[in-house]
Amino acid sequence: MVFRFDSMARATYALLLALLCVGVDVLLLGLDYLGVVVVLMMTIEMALMAAFMVMFMMNPAGLAPMSMTHNRRGAALLSAVVFVALAAGALLTPWPSRRGDVPPDPTRQLGRSLMGGQMLTMMVLGLALFATIVASVVLATRRGRYDRFGDDLRGRPAEPAARGGLPR
Repeated sequence: MVFRFDSMARATYALLLALLCVGVDVLLLGLDYLGVVVVLMMTIEMALMAAFMVMFMMNPAGLAPMSMTHNRRGAALLSAVVFVALAAGALLTPWPSRRGDVPPDPTRQLGRSLMGGQMLTMMVLGLALFATIVASVVLATRRGRYDRFGDDLRGRPAEPAARGGLPR
């Protein structure tokens, strides 16, 4: 569905829907924490991506016709080759058999094996990345609302203090 839309925003929300389905699959596997993390992470990620598209792209709403695909024949051929290679790898690989018993809390075991002793580091890095995103958006904004409306934000001046946008 992502490649069927003319609009980047619609494609983003279609991708969000697909990733939410993955999160629901993870929840149905009994990995509650990981499923909720996937759902929350993908929702925030797609919302940020949509916000950046609206801010910086020329045609985020798909008002002008555009194609989301390029080199369709090459992409189809490459996709078929990758699919056959992955399917052959999945079918021909001698998968190891399970050793030991299933842990009582597989979510905790997965979290410990993924993060190990670096959970605090990953949480601090997450906050630092979020602060970086917010700071980059603030710095990328050329003018703030005080520049546009002056000191009195309740009333909108007929003529903004500084004009913005692209010349028409």
